[in-house]
Amino acid sequence: MNRTHRWTAAPALALLGALLLGAPAVAAPVTDTGTTRAQGLRAADAPKLSRAEEIRRAKVWLTANNGKPVPYSQKETWSDGYRQDCSGYASMALRLPKSGPNTVALKNDGWTKAIKMSELRQGDLVIKANSSDPDHRHVVIFDSWDNGKHTSYHAYEQAGGVGTRHASHTYGLKGGDNYHAYRPVNLTD
Repeated sequence: MNRTHRWTAAPALALLGALLLGAPAVAAPVTDTGTTRAQGLRAADAPKLSRAEEIRRAKVWLTANNGKPVPYSQKETWSDGYRQDCSGYASMALRLPKSGPNTVALKNDGWTKAIKMSELRQGDLVIKANSSDPDHRHVVIFDSWDNGKHTSYHAYEQAGGVGTRHASHTYGLKGGDNYHAYRPVNLTD
């Protein structure tokens, strides 16, 4: 079902989102016009940003929908011009060109470089891109380890059925799940 959702946002929330993201002060998502792939986007076009700025941007979508998370959609874009799916969310947080590279492009097209899971730092990505089914690909933004043994971690993500959230995960920590760690190349620290 392809439908456009409309919300009326409080002016203060819209202004806050605009100030934090440099986006227009509008809080209504619009239907994606079909530019949902990374065609024409280049990693060299990504502005540099700090890990702290990336995480600050990631937090905005937790309450951007009138105090609620931005809803998940593979077909719609939020008012800031980014797709409302996991890779659109990661692209927004990293300030990549709109509407953002998809999950496979984040892994393969120079936006990130592979690292070991043990090297994860706040703002790095954990990506599962090796699936022929787009519904079985995913990317999360690493935040912090849950414990000193590194058996789980907290991450920001855009997930089907819940939208934007900050949750604990074990993706990539158990062999065979096809999740791997990547460092965005536009991070400055």
